[in-house]
Amino acid sequence: MKIRVLVGVALGAALLVPSAASAAPAPKLSGAAVYATDTGNLLSRYQGGEWTTLAKVGTLPQYAASPDGKKAAWVTTGGALRVRQNGKTSTLANGLQGGTPCLTPVWSADSTQVAYPGASDSIMAVKADGSAAPRRLGTSKGACHLAWSADGRYVAGYTGEADALYRLDVKSGKSVKAKGVKWVTHVQSLSPDGRMAVVEFPQNPDQLGDGSWPSHFKPVVLDVATGKKHTPKLKGDLIGGYYLADGRLVMRVKGAEHNTLVVFDTAGKEIQRIAEPAKASKQALLQVLP
Repeated sequence: MKIRVLVGVALGAALLVPSAASAAPAPKLSGAAVYATDTGNLLSRYQGGEWTTLAKVGTLPQYAASPDGKKAAWVTTGGALRVRQNGKTSTLANGLQGGTPCLTPVWSADSTQVAYPGASDSIMAVKADGSAAPRRLGTSKGACHLAWSADGRYVAGYTGEADALYRLDVKSGKSVKAKGVKWVTHVQSLSPDGRMAVVEFPQNPDQLGDGSWPSHFKPVVLDVATGKKHTPKLKGDLIGGYYLADGRLVMRVKGAEHNTLVVFDTAGKEIQRIAEPAKASKQALLQVLP
């Protein structure tokens, strides 16, 4: 089902981000992550073998978890942007478009700001502590499932018709349509420099759905500038993918008892495998924590 939205955003990212030869290798991932249930929209952090509730966001799946795994943001049916942190819930903005599942907010890489679709195709951002008024990042035609590059320069999303993907350059204010997109139903994350995007491409318009967060999806890594598509070759069914702020790419592989996270370095080499908890097997993966 196609979804007509009233607002807009943009897109971008980079697949492999070269690292300095002298840079120390990033520490291995511990398996900590943030998940969301497909019913009830319960956001929880899994870390050290323990589960911690981040937020119960209500009936709508218009939510996002912060990269540090400690905060949650969501949009209510009445169009309020709310944030849960340090055990408290606050309202940061009002007048958003509630009731449209694909219009999700997104956190900055340092977990201090939240970007969200505003009125008249605007993309807004506000500090999570409420210390300043919302500011406008720019305008674009895509607002669904926003993703924000770790360098802070690009915000990405797809259109309400699910027929295009856009990248908004926050520095220049220019929004660019991504190449190689016919139908798109999810933007999971961007590479740190905003060149590559982890997305979902449905086979035909009959598979567009209502824009809710998918608990599982077949990930494709898209070069926004060229339209070239890439997915690491792995045995098994890929059901998710995620970029870390340092450029590592994490792919999620379906398993009989539990899913597995496979980690690739910035050169595309597999460097780690992590068994997810069995409890998370049917939940959406929102964040992979460093």
